[in-house]
Amino acid sequence: MPELPDLTVYLEALERRIVGQRLERVRLGSPFLLRTVEPPIETAHGRRVTELRRIGKRIAVGLEDELWLVMHLMIAGRLHWFGTGTRPSRRAALAALEFGNGTLTLTEAGTRRRASLQLLQGEPALRRLDRGGMEVLQSSPAQFTARLRSENHTLKRALTDPHLFSGIGNAYSDEILHAARLSPVMLTSRIDDAAAHRLYEATRQQLQLWTERLRQLAGAEFPEKVTAFRQGMAVHGRFGLPCPVCGTPVQRIRYVDNETNYCARCQTGGRLLADRSLSRLLKQDWPKRVDAFDPDT
Repeated sequence: MPELPDLTVYLEALERRIVGQRLERVRLGSPFLLRTVEPPIETAHGRRVTELRRIGKRIAVGLEDELWLVMHLMIAGRLHWFGTGTRPSRRAALAALEFGNGTLTLTEAGTRRRASLQLLQGEPALRRLDRGGMEVLQSSPAQFTARLRSENHTLKRALTDPHLFSGIGNAYSDEILHAARLSPVMLTSRIDDAAAHRLYEATRQQLQLWTERLRQLAGAEFPEKVTAFRQGMAVHGRFGLPCPVCGTPVQRIRYVDNETNYCARCQTGGRLLADRSLSRLLKQDWPKRVDAFDPDT
């Protein structure tokens, strides 16, 4: 799922292309993408784009007359830009937003349709989409720590909870926790002040680091290589590969559609966290420490 760094670069690219442009038409390739009926989508036709915002993990396109076209890309949704004179890709688009200077398309990989498009009227309707998560880059260490401890969750869950923190998902939470040298399953009620401050600094540093890296990768072009697995990541998507800090093979905890990647030596004092599937299968044979783990067996 595109997270704060990816969405920031998307917004910057869109700002250069569509702010001030008139939205001529919205073509829907899938009737399931549009999640609102009032106002009708045709109401957006002919309206000029006035501003862009990020609402959590949503992109909000502000139009004249207080209309908001809101896109949530979910896990597999991606945006693509085709300037005037460039033929749009043959890739099936769930939606195409046609402007005078080009077309913005929304696609979604796979068969599970989770991405959404909404047309809202007025600022209050837009604010109702805000889950209340704190913007870490705009917060102080004390504010961050208070929000972190406001509910008792694991650190991984707290960072990815949109009611607590805005724009952080599965990928960057792994990188943040590795940079902070903290276990993903540590409870927020047990984190001390020093570790909380370390997590605050790591969160800001990783979000800023990856935003700048993605800016440089895109350059003046529209960002097309939006993925949860980036070259240069320390642990996310690197199961079995060496940790760039200590060389220990990166471990994982798998659950449903997601997995948590971590370095046992850097983050958990050498302790292997129980994987919900593999550790239950191995039971007594599941190694408790990374020193006893042989990845080749």
